[in-house]
Amino acid sequence: MSKEKVRKLKKPARETLDKSLKPHWVWAIALGSSIGWGAFVQPTGWMGEAGPLGVIIGFFIGAALMMLIAVSYGFLIHKFPVSGGEFAYAFIGMGRKHAFFCSWFLTLGYICIVALNASAFVLMIKFLFPSFIEHFQLYELAGWSVYLPEIIIAIVLLAVFGYLNTRGGGLSGSLQFIFCVIMIAGVAAIAGWVGVSPQTDVSNLKPLFAPDKTAWAAILSIVAIAPWAFVGFDNIPQAAEEFNFSSKKAFSLIIFALIVAALLYSVMIIATGMTAPWTKLAEGTSTWGTADAIMNVLGAGGVAILALALVMGIFTGLNGFILSASRLLFAMSRAKVLPKFIGKTSTKHGTPAVAVMITVAIAMIAPFFGRQVLLWIVDMSSIGVSIAYFYTCLTAFKLHKWSEADIEEGAAHVASPLKKAIAGFGCVASVAFIGLLLIPASPAFMGKESFIALVIWGVIGVVFYLAKRKEYNAISHDELSYLILGKKLELGGTHPDEVREAEERVKEPETVS
Repeated sequence: MSKEKVRKLKKPARETLDKSLKPHWVWAIALGSSIGWGAFVQPTGWMGEAGPLGVIIGFFIGAALMMLIAVSYGFLIHKFPVSGGEFAYAFIGMGRKHAFFCSWFLTLGYICIVALNASAFVLMIKFLFPSFIEHFQLYELAGWSVYLPEIIIAIVLLAVFGYLNTRGGGLSGSLQFIFCVIMIAGVAAIAGWVGVSPQTDVSNLKPLFAPDKTAWAAILSIVAIAPWAFVGFDNIPQAAEEFNFSSKKAFSLIIFALIVAALLYSVMIIATGMTAPWTKLAEGTSTWGTADAIMNVLGAGGVAILALALVMGIFTGLNGFILSASRLLFAMSRAKVLPKFIGKTSTKHGTPAVAVMITVAIAMIAPFFGRQVLLWIVDMSSIGVSIAYFYTCLTAFKLHKWSEADIEEGAAHVASPLKKAIAGFGCVASVAFIGLLLIPASPAFMGKESFIALVIWGVIGVVFYLAKRKEYNAISHDELSYLILGKKLELGGTHPDEVREAEERVKEPETVS
């Protein structure tokens, strides 16, 4: 038997996913996940935080920062089009321990956003039909009453989208595009109707910034939530293995999705703010201030359009994040970080059906804790996403070199001083996002409850890693590279895992023959 055949036989089994996603479907996954429910529920709250212009400037600065970070994503998606996204990138740049750390926090963020979208749907039903929801109160947590009907609705909704996601990437992608088209049409209809209404006035948008803080403090409070507001464009690398087109297009799809997302956020801020003096809207205590504002001007017809747009935003968020969370779990299972059964694919549809079901099952726990407790946990999602951004940019920074002279022969490096500088800036921006959320004096500090939840999740991660450490570290660098990337990773002999393996060989006692 030839040496080549022996090498092939030694390769471990590696599950792969079908290439079924079209470009406009992938764009819709990024856009729909970025918009979600926030654009239709949060405008009055955001204006109270920063003022109309403060929110708009903050979102566009956030989008611009995301675009700089997207440069690193575009490069890595093209070079490594595999499921797992940031899990793979952290492994490439920093090794297996960092890959686990990055994906642990990112997984929590994704699943929490799935759960929050389900609770946003219940919140909408509660606003429109309060008498239907507010029956059979079970208990109260953190001041939030939990009712049996809302738990049932959330679980059924999650089950439906879980089922749809097991039926194939093509179905998920096509539905996502349809949802996005309806959502954009709804926003356009609301903006147009508000614009021609005699009851609205542009002067309602004054003062342009929150009066109780400086303009920059107001803007920074919105920039700080940019990782949360635009989280979703990073769903594209999670689905990269399923592209049925060139991975070179990923960067342009991300940029287009971010531009449209920033515009949709801004249009909803302007449309809401024009209905009445925004300072009064921000003082309201309604569960859905945006709907109250639209109702006062456009009536039930306007609220119906807003509700339709919100439903589409929720559906795109559910669909997109179930897809990305399941692909991340699939990739981690394929790399033997998680149990093997999690990475099993459907023989009929080619989807990571078990990972989809686990994602949905975990999200189904959330409705039992009430929305307030869930919001504490979801605040952590910005941290998880920012950590993922950091590792992606750091890996791109390491793979890019200042000149051709810095590249070792056969290594997977690229000479591009501009992209290296942009990747370096992305690292700094990611650290700044994390700092804004973790530093108590920051205008965007996440809060005590969310910080405690973050620490608890981190401790659970440490315990889980220690339990899996021996098995995980026993996998050779070459085998792990194949499981994660589908090929051997060539980085000029400088990869942290290769250094670790060399150190372990030195520590091994010599045997006497």
